[in-house]
Amino acid sequence: MLRQRTIQNLVKTTGVGVHSGERVEIVLRPAEANTGIVFHRIDTPEVIDFPALADKVGDTRMASVLQNGNVRISTVEHLMSALAGLGIDNIHIDLNAEEVPIMDGSAGTFVYLLRSAGIVEQNAPKRFLKVLKTVEVSEGEGENAKWARLEPYEGFALAFSINFQHPAIDSTASFAEVDFARDSYTKEIARARTFGFASDVEAMRSMGLARGGSLDNAIVMDDYRILNSDGLRYDDEFVKHKILDAIGDLYLIGKPLLARYVACKSGHGLNNKLCRALLAQEDAWEIVTYDSQAAAADAVSRDWRLA
Repeated sequence: MLRQRTIQNLVKTTGVGVHSGERVEIVLRPAEANTGIVFHRIDTPEVIDFPALADKVGDTRMASVLQNGNVRISTVEHLMSALAGLGIDNIHIDLNAEEVPIMDGSAGTFVYLLRSAGIVEQNAPKRFLKVLKTVEVSEGEGENAKWARLEPYEGFALAFSINFQHPAIDSTASFAEVDFARDSYTKEIARARTFGFASDVEAMRSMGLARGGSLDNAIVMDDYRILNSDGLRYDDEFVKHKILDAIGDLYLIGKPLLARYVACKSGHGLNNKLCRALLAQEDAWEIVTYDSQAAAADAVSRDWRLA
């Protein structure tokens, strides 16, 4: 059967929160089968648990934020994306501050950490959420319209369109599509960095955001060009980072998806709205398992090599 996965050994690192600017230590620990992905704030008087689920998201301004009462864990999407990309079902994540460290602005560092910890299979079937009916959400009208949908599909694929009307972004691809029956998450998506505009920094910091942002952990642009001396990692890095984010946001459904995600100008808020809309429509999905790799076919094998 296709089995659930966790990591073999504890692994940890330190970094800075891109929005809070605070130094944070993150510890990744193995978890038993059927645990799911659970974040823990260990800097509070008592440890507070945050299951990584769509209905636990309390804020989506510039990041996906898990909330338990008044306590938060922010910017979970890049780590969630890495966990999805490597097929990890069960893990404990300890943090001594409110934000997952931004690292280099991509999921690449988390992929490295998880592989360094070792990825092991568990004696329990991997449970997929299979989309049976198309579910769509949208916001705005005309040129301001944004939308995202999940369609039935035998595998997992994502297609994303962006439109920022900025010369540095417009000179790159505005559309990208990946299908994990043929494309490698680690090679094609994981290293795509978050991006922002220098002109927005002051306004964002006045809202308590982007206090830890820098050229070391984001692609930064002025009105005309990219300011990073090393340029882009992919020719279509901007739209690929939006796909990276979407993979992380969608993994908050709680299980790997069998679906095709298609979106135009979507972000964390709309992605979360889509997850909630799907889960609320119980005839639009079912939980499936696979007795063998042959039964699952290549469409759900993705890039889940053990490491």
